[in-house]
Amino acid sequence: MTKLLVCEDEDSIRSFVVVNLLRAGYEVIEAGSGEEALEQYDRHPDVAVALLDVMMPGIDGFETCRRLREKNQRMGIMMLTARSADEDKVGGLQSGADDYVTKPFSTAELVARVNALCRRMAVHTDAAEPTGCLQSGDFLLDLQQNRLTCRGKPVELTQVECQIMALFFRNPEKLLTRAEILKEVWHQDYADDKIVDVNIRRLRMKVEADPSSPRHLCTVWGRGYQWHG
Repeated sequence: MTKLLVCEDEDSIRSFVVVNLLRAGYEVIEAGSGEEALEQYDRHPDVAVALLDVMMPGIDGFETCRRLREKNQRMGIMMLTARSADEDKVGGLQSGADDYVTKPFSTAELVARVNALCRRMAVHTDAAEPTGCLQSGDFLLDLQQNRLTCRGKPVELTQVECQIMALFFRNPEKLLTRAEILKEVWHQDYADDKIVDVNIRRLRMKVEADPSSPRHLCTVWGRGYQWHG
């Protein structure tokens, strides 16, 4: 059974989230603060996906996300954000989150988004992981281990970042629109495509010698992105 960690300081919201995820067939660990979430993760390192509220007393959701990401690059992280707060969405993604859902959200939306994230993390299905390696210039991506190296030096990536890189490696020199990246990596359409832009910025910080003047992961203004090995 897939194990989730739900961190939300408001009891009513946390109860709503937990009950519906239990009904959807997940095992759920609860936390009422960022500090407790980190403690719970240490006790349950097999947590597959964490759902983190942004605004919490003490350690907020952004810092909790950063600390969880330091502990585990492969787990899924979803932020629970306020609908009108775009900075919360971007801030969560920059902190290492894979996705976000905005409040207020319905039961159907919540479960669907968690299901989708679990599928992307390859923890909700029994499908075999892809095997083999993809190479592009000095970069080598091990699909089985979700590990990227550049001239033999490891580059730490999240699961979603690995999937984005695999998409680019399979389509070198090809223009990929934001809509295409969303469909191939997130497997659903988003009205807000900033999730792609923030992930691309994160990747540039990891794969480019000078992220402000990228040589590999380039923007085609007004259209999308292109990879050069």
